Order: sequence, then structure tokens, then C-alpha cells
Amino acid sequence: MNSPLISVIIPVFNREQFISRAIESVQAQSFKDWELIIIDDGSTDSTWDVIEKYTHIENIRAFKQANSGVSSARNFGAQNSNANWLAFLDSDDEWLEHKLQKQVALIDQGHPLIHGEEIWIRDGVRVNQPKAYKKGGGDQFIPSLKLCSISPSTVLINKKVFLELGGFREDYPVCEDYDLWLKITSLYEVGLIDGPCIKKYAGHEDQLSFKFKAMDYWRIKSMKWVIDNRDLDPERAQKLKAVLFKKLNILEKGYRKYNNLENLQEILQIREQVFG
Repeated sequence: MNSPLISVIIPVFNREQFISRAIESVQAQSFKDWELIIIDDGSTDSTWDVIEKYTHIENIRAFKQANSGVSSARNFGAQNSNANWLAFLDSDDEWLEHKLQKQVALIDQGHPLIHGEEIWIRDGVRVNQPKAYKKGGGDQFIPSLKLCSISPSTVLINKKVFLELGGFREDYPVCEDYDLWLKITSLYEVGLIDGPCIKKYAGHEDQLSFKFKAMDYWRIKSMKWVIDNRDLDPERAQKLKAVLFKKLNILEKGYRKYNNLENLQEILQIREQVFG
């Protein structure tokens, strides 16, 4: 059997009520040359029972692993994929029908990553995105500094590039996507399809953004990695340092207020290394 063009990877943990919607949105794609890899990251509810209803389908494979986090699950899926392109879908999101078809049409442009806009659904109601989250194509390094400007569920990424960059950082409990997008956009321009390609659902309390408030801690570590490992032009270096300086100051105030001395010392060391 020939290898598919795209490996779709769904990591899932305790999402028995959402996983069918995600799987079926892949099955409904107008573009059909894909395989689906589902990784159950140690679920303790009935998620695996739901997944098993789909495993008889020829182009769907499912794996179980001990709970190791979303990055580990995504990376496992990539390492076990048969395609040259990877597409990630969070288990609580839903693809629109022409998502893959629109992205495949742009592959010849030579971008290693192609993404698109989102429709945001919160507590069952469509909401408007803040302008800060508007997606862009081309050089997206500077827009990617302040926040995560690319949504994992919208991404189609070249597998070779993904693996060369080390995939998602498994030591990051959050912001692993921010970290990878910085690494990619510091080297490459990205493609953007026309219009939204997913429905992104929010409002359930098991989402990581509910659990981690000082997310800039991991963003600061990622920016420091870029400083140490990329030869940035003056404009990019200046913009990165301006964002880094602001985030360091905000985080320092919070750590001093709550007496978080361990992380305080780390960010003070980063500031000393970068700014002297």
C-alpha cells in the first residue's frame, strides 16, 4: 500500500465526550489521502472505548501510552507516521470539511508550515477573536513573539522539518506550541490558507490554559533559546529583546508578590545574560 500524503495526529486525554467529533471531522475531509493516528495519553475515563469504535477502519491507527503530556503524544504520533506531512488536531477541536484540501493546494509554494484561521466557540456560542489572534502568512517571527499566533489544530507541517527541530518540547507543560512556532518562524516563512479551517472550542476547565497562569515563564525560556541558537537580523533581535524585557518585568513582579523565589532567580539570570 502506498504511503499517504498526510498523517493526522490526535493526542487525547480524558475527552470521551469530544473525541468522536474530532475523529469524524477528519473522516469528513474532502481530501482523502491521509492516515489518522490517535494517541490515548493515559486516559482514565471511557476515551479508549470510544476510540476502539473506529480502529477497524483501514487508515485509522490508535495507540495507548502512560500519561506523559500532549507533546509526548504528538511526538509519538509523528515518529510512527507514514507520511511526509503532519497535521495535528486537538481532541476538543473540529476541522472544517475543506481544511486539508486548501492546505494541500499550497504545498507547492514551498512553505514547511501552512495554517489558517479559526472559528471560536465558547460554551456553545460563537465568539469574535481578539485582533491579536488574527493569523498571518509569510514572515511571522515578530507576530509570534507576544503570544502563540499559530493554532496547532490548524497546522500542516513538513515532517522532516518537524523532526529536525525536535518536535514539541516534552519538558514544557504549556507553550510547547509557542516554542516550536518560534523555532520555525525564525527560519522559514509560513503559508496561510484563505478563511477559517477549524472550529476551536473553549470553556471546559480541563484545558491547560485554565491550570497554568504564568505562561510567560515558558515563553521567556523559548525566547532565550532563540537568542542563543539563531543569528537574528537587527530588527528581529531588537523586537525579541523588547518583548522579552517586558515579559521579564511582569513576571518578576508576580514572582516577588507570591514569593516564588526559585523561578525568580531563573528569570533574573536570563535578564542578566541578555541585558547585562
